[in-house]
Amino acid sequence: MITISKATINDIKTIQEITYKTWPVTYGKILSEEQLVYMLDLIYSDEALTAQFQKNEQLFYLISDSESTIGFIGIEHHYKNEAITKIHKIYLLPETQGKGIGKMVIDEIEKLALDNNSNTLSLNVNRFNSALGFYKKIGFEILEEVNIEIGNGYLMEDYVMVKAI
Repeated sequence: MITISKATINDIKTIQEITYKTWPVTYGKILSEEQLVYMLDLIYSDEALTAQFQKNEQLFYLISDSESTIGFIGIEHHYKNEAITKIHKIYLLPETQGKGIGKMVIDEIEKLALDNNSNTLSLNVNRFNSALGFYKKIGFEILEEVNIEIGNGYLMEDYVMVKAI
């Protein structure tokens, strides 16, 4: 059975462990090793995650099966003061992917979004990420293509995707 529970600042190490297992698989063929290291430090260092928890803009949740924590999400309700729940982060351990868990997690995010008066889910996905097909399959549509400068000369080359709920 898959459960989703609210994470706390005490779960930073767990989030980092999952990130360091998923990112090389997810982005290893898309990003240079230098950009990967830069982004991990930028987004997932102790300081960066502590700040994200303290600002409370994103809500973090852990995804667990009966044995262990297998993933996490970071979402923001009322994104840009609209009826949108933004999925900033959604990562499942590589060995758990392709088993329907991602769809279950999106369904749970939809429930959380509806409980917070959202009528749309939004996320960014790297244009070369294999998860793009998954998102299309479950009803997300590409809204726009964006290039986001993140410093050090690096870009995030994303699609902004949305799904009405």
